[in-house]
Amino acid sequence: MAVRIVIFEDNHKLRESLAYLLDHYEDYQVVGHYDRCDDAANIVRVHNPDVVLMDIDMPGKSGIEGVSIVKEALPEAAVIIYTVFEDDEKLFRCLCAGANGYLLKKTPPQKLFDAIREVLEGGAPMSPVIARKVLTTFHSHVGKFKYTLSPREMEVLQYLTKGYSSKQIAADMDLAFDTVRCHLKNIYQKLHVNCGKEAIVKALQERIV
Repeated sequence: MAVRIVIFEDNHKLRESLAYLLDHYEDYQVVGHYDRCDDAANIVRVHNPDVVLMDIDMPGKSGIEGVSIVKEALPEAAVIIYTVFEDDEKLFRCLCAGANGYLLKKTPPQKLFDAIREVLEGGAPMSPVIARKVLTTFHSHVGKFKYTLSPREMEVLQYLTKGYSSKQIAADMDLAFDTVRCHLKNIYQKLHVNCGKEAIVKALQERIV
């Protein structure tokens, strides 16, 4: 039985090309392709794909949100990110959302076919540059992976470890005082601490910042 594939990609030409190439590979069948992932939950429930190819930068909900939506609606589906983005933050967020693989769009078609086969066999296909980033980022940001702090929360925590008060953080980051307090509350919850002093100690001990 052919592997069922759904594609989320807002570039019309690329989406059509991917669908054409995959459909002409005897082991694969593209059962649907879409330019946005807002309705991804219903789409995957209807098509029941084995593999989902997901772009990141799309109108409406991002592909990062799309990964979470797909995984919640159809946990057994494997999601491969297919994107131009190589930055650590998007990579990290995609993996945290549940992505099973991460390929760059410059990947040759044969490598894409191989990646689909690999992910179905339980692997985690990644472009070589992305695999290196995963290892480097994991080794240098162990705490960030463990506690899943957002970029803004990381920034607030960095100010906190430098001795800034809530008011000083708000002024320096040009944020409302209540917004900073909200970020700090989230940081304390994620780090499982009760106050700023405990957060600072944990952040420094576990190399979160």
